[in-house]
Amino acid sequence: MSATAAELKLLQPVQEARARPLPDLLAVATLMVVAAIGVATFRDYGLGWDDFTHAQYGDLLLSLYGSGFADRRALSFVNLYMYGGGFDMLAALAAKILPFDLFETRRLVGLAVGLVGLFATWRIGRRIAGPPGGLIALLLLAICPLYYGQMFINPKDAPFAAAMALLLLGLARSTEEYPHPAPATVALFGVGLGLTIGSRVIGGLAALYAAAALALIFVVEAQRDGLRQAGARVGGFVLALVPGVLLGYLIMGLVWPWAVLDPVNPWRSLEYFSVFFEKPWKELFEGALIAVPDMPRSYVPVLFLLQMPEVFTLLTCAGTVLAVIAALRDRAPLPRRAVLLLLAASVVVPIATVLVTRPALYNGIRHFAFITPPLAALGGFAGAKAFEWLAGRGRIAARAGVAAFALGIALPVVDFVRLHPYEYTYFNYIAGGVAGADDRYMLDYWGLSFKQAAEALRTALAERHESPPPGRRRWRIAVCGPHPPAEVALGPDFVTTWNPKGADFALMLGEFYCKSFDAPVLAEVDREGVVYARVYDIRGRAFTSLFTIPPVQ
Repeated sequence: MSATAAELKLLQPVQEARARPLPDLLAVATLMVVAAIGVATFRDYGLGWDDFTHAQYGDLLLSLYGSGFADRRALSFVNLYMYGGGFDMLAALAAKILPFDLFETRRLVGLAVGLVGLFATWRIGRRIAGPPGGLIALLLLAICPLYYGQMFINPKDAPFAAAMALLLLGLARSTEEYPHPAPATVALFGVGLGLTIGSRVIGGLAALYAAAALALIFVVEAQRDGLRQAGARVGGFVLALVPGVLLGYLIMGLVWPWAVLDPVNPWRSLEYFSVFFEKPWKELFEGALIAVPDMPRSYVPVLFLLQMPEVFTLLTCAGTVLAVIAALRDRAPLPRRAVLLLLAASVVVPIATVLVTRPALYNGIRHFAFITPPLAALGGFAGAKAFEWLAGRGRIAARAGVAAFALGIALPVVDFVRLHPYEYTYFNYIAGGVAGADDRYMLDYWGLSFKQAAEALRTALAERHESPPPGRRRWRIAVCGPHPPAEVALGPDFVTTWNPKGADFALMLGEFYCKSFDAPVLAEVDREGVVYARVYDIRGRAFTSLFTIPPVQ
């Protein structure tokens, strides 16, 4: 007996799910697993140096719009008005709705934004290397400490990376549909463009990536069809993207209102960030203390080599090289070649720019989180090619390749579990893990470990039934590290100070610039034998400074 039309309609989603390739189902499962882990752990992450200020910026942006632009404090707030505040504004709005405190909400919103970037990277990888390439790209980004480790805690670079992934997806789709991109593709391009430049003005580098892809198309078509026809097609394509540019400008204005008060403001922002705008300090690199404007050209390549999982480095480097080779050869369809060149440019151009210009470099490579989505997509391209080659050599070779890749993914996952919630401090086996990197590079530069150290201190004092000295309602604690996060983590029973004289305790970040005191340790946060933070009992002891070197004033 034949099924009715209604029965067939009910069965259609099941049939479509069965028709989806296994890698796509695994990719969806991966996104669900990452989301579930994030929901279970987002409260574990402490606050960093920038959290408090960014939370204020988000509130000021809401006040700007809520007052009909009468409250204009957001347009001159420290230097954050030079950045877009979309993430901060979204987190401030979500905090008014969700049943969590402000900073827990910021972590949860960070997870949501990070998942958007993971999804976009999966779709990019799938476009250039099919379902297997998409799955590999997604897995590589999910185990990337520069992406996963930052997405909960970094209010600037992580949202910028997710926005860049969206923009690259829009550009890849537009290039594949050359010279007549579909309206939905143009809209995606516009959303990605607005969010990217509305996060950080250097998102404008994407114009160079797109120019590289268009130049390839133009040169090939000019040789085949003549300059006039090739030029007309490029011009028509650019005109088709104009609505996306206009949409992007509107979105940029929404998340970065200062940028549209004067058309020149984005250029002013670019000029402002083109020079180092703070008083220089020193950071640890390769065991030496170096002023951040004087970091060597090796800074970014070395830290990428040491802080990325080995499987990530191997596949992404191979994928970048293979993409350039494939783009310059004429075996693949021209739009596909152009997309590969677009992605390769999105990796090579930022790194080459830094190597040539030598800007101030600090806080590890967090400022380069935005190149991890295209790197992961290119890694998916290389991985899919490798599995295709192994499959041609028999079932055993293919299974061995799958096993090797699974091991490469599993190793950093195990390390993430051991390091949690400090995944962003990950160093790979080449570096000797965080233990091998401790005396040579910065680890917890955000100061996240204050949350756990404060919890351990409160527990220790409660177990010992101690209370502040007579005549005082609060403990006095000297803090070497970010004070606002320490104040939030410690709670109302503590008052923080930079001066250890007369303090009861010292809360010390485990970085080179904080002293190790000869005093009883009340609480300690460590990972793999490396101290991330300590609390000393300094009552009755005389210490004159918290610092091993003079701090920046």
